[in-house]
Amino acid sequence: MSTTRTFIAIPANDELYARALATIDELRPLTDNVRWVAPDNLHWTLQFLGEVEDVTLYEICRDVARVCDSTEPFELSGLVVSAFPNIEKPRTIWLGAGEGGAELRQLQDGIEDRMAKLGFRPERRKYTPHLTIGRVHQGSHGGAALSGRLAELTDFDGGMMEVDEVIVYGSELSRDGPTYHVIGRAPLAGGS
Repeated sequence: MSTTRTFIAIPANDELYARALATIDELRPLTDNVRWVAPDNLHWTLQFLGEVEDVTLYEICRDVARVCDSTEPFELSGLVVSAFPNIEKPRTIWLGAGEGGAELRQLQDGIEDRMAKLGFRPERRKYTPHLTIGRVHQGSHGGAALSGRLAELTDFDGGMMEVDEVIVYGSELSRDGPTYHVIGRAPLAGGS
């Protein structure tokens, strides 16, 4: 049976995209052990589903659309640059949500509930709305210069965007990193 590596997300708009790229350009010289996210791959992940049997993709798209049908569009801002598990020992570097973060969490909760009914296990950790901009190479922590600069970016103007659509993506991995393709689009109530 054929499978597709699948996740559900909201793409960054041009403003957040530009500010995320400027942040990557600012942080890049501080360390050589981070794989920065390719510009075309900047998005707010709602749920990673993993390898999904292709016959299930229709149900996923249908259920995401049902959640989106009952969710009004909202404004979302990028407010902080931070890292998981923390800025002292970053593994994943990200841009976090400010205004609209509560609405994004509520949308994610609805999608996660629907996906659980299809057999996908919910994330154990509490959802933190974020846009990943870089991943520190395994066995490394990024260095003191990177950690120091991240500590200075906790109050950050990352721009604004309207959330009016959720996308179900397929992902293909290669040596150059992932390539994403749209499987399905689900406009929010009254959205595009």
